[in-house]
Amino acid sequence: MARATTGRRFWARRLAQMALVVLGIGTVNFFLLHLAPGDAAQVLAGESGSATPEYLAALRHQFGLDQPLPVQFGHYLLRLGTFDLGFSHRQGLPVAVLILDRLPATLLLMVASIGLAVLVGGALGFLAARRAGGVADALISSVALLFYATPVFWVGLMLTVVFAVRLDWFPVGGMRSVEASPSALATLLDVAHHLVLPATTLGLFYMATYTRLMRASVLDVQDRDFVRTARAKGLRSGRIARRHVLRNATLPVVTTIGVQVGSILGGAVLVETVFSWPGLGRLAFEALFQRDLNLLLGILFLSSILVSLANLAVDLAYARLDPRIGLQG
Repeated sequence: MARATTGRRFWARRLAQMALVVLGIGTVNFFLLHLAPGDAAQVLAGESGSATPEYLAALRHQFGLDQPLPVQFGHYLLRLGTFDLGFSHRQGLPVAVLILDRLPATLLLMVASIGLAVLVGGALGFLAARRAGGVADALISSVALLFYATPVFWVGLMLTVVFAVRLDWFPVGGMRSVEASPSALATLLDVAHHLVLPATTLGLFYMATYTRLMRASVLDVQDRDFVRTARAKGLRSGRIARRHVLRNATLPVVTTIGVQVGSILGGAVLVETVFSWPGLGRLAFEALFQRDLNLLLGILFLSSILVSLANLAVDLAYARLDPRIGLQG
């Protein structure tokens, strides 16, 4: 009974925190974006060649941009309360439709890149720590430092030149081939083929981060008292590494994943632009240059929700890895 009560208190507290955080982020985004010069009316009027004061005034009235900023903010909050992200006058579609159309591509890219970074980076960091001071440690640490210091967009361009242009192993960009078979298996393989270069580009930087973090964490954990006690009991080295060292060394990595989800979304803007990947990052890039504030606010609002959910998942995973923590209400 007490455990169930604690669980309910945990969920109530975390959901309330998430709501406040998302609302605060939405408020800051709204006023920051409205401080930027230009709006969708100016962009549309310029493209149509009819940027007269009368035409601009008509467009601003149609889009509600002629109202005072507090009134626009009040309408924005009312829409958020009903989960209405507004209408993209530039695209001619509801913002929610545009976002839901691009969201699966971004989630696929994020999961693939995070999975690559955590699995490969964690394994390399663990190996480097187990061979601390040796050739393997020096080589892994040097490679990790190289990828950590290299800009993401440059890595993407170089991978494109080598593996897409020169070797022709992977497509240059996009998510699907026009001539791909309509069958489910062929579509899955085609998307996976297009995903390799974008996910590798985005994952290499974070792989370097997790390699260095796992190495430092393993070196710290393997000198703890409970590891010495396990050795004194005569347990095999492999079992100590798996059951005691690796499990505890993973905790900082799990924490870092939740913190870095937001930066991964930011990195997706560059990667999706370089590889023409049809995700939210590329859509946000286009919305920014088109001054489509409703669409940009919707993308930022959804991104804040994704980051909050990722941090909640990290808390749950942390409690699972270390039962001493539990779900505190």
